[in-house]
Amino acid sequence: MFRNLLALRQISQRTISTSTRKSLQNKVPEKQKLFQADNDIPVHLKGGLGDVMLYRITMGLTIAGTGYAVYELFKASFPQN
Repeated sequence: MFRNLLALRQISQRTISTSTRKSLQNKVPEKQKLFQADNDIPVHLKGGLGDVMLYRITMGLTIAGTGYAVYELFKASFPQN
């Protein structure tokens, strides 16, 4: 049993230590140019369609939640007999 664990340890070390790293391209300068461009778009919408959809969903949920909270407060302030 100990021999199996030792073999497993050697295999796991070998695969981790000899694995090649994929070369990743640095995209930070491109994103900096995108977000620092002066094009009269708010910074929270400069990311594209995904940011616009996330913003609209968040605002819709916020408005719906606020409306529901006001409704519940109104309903609680006038209890039924």
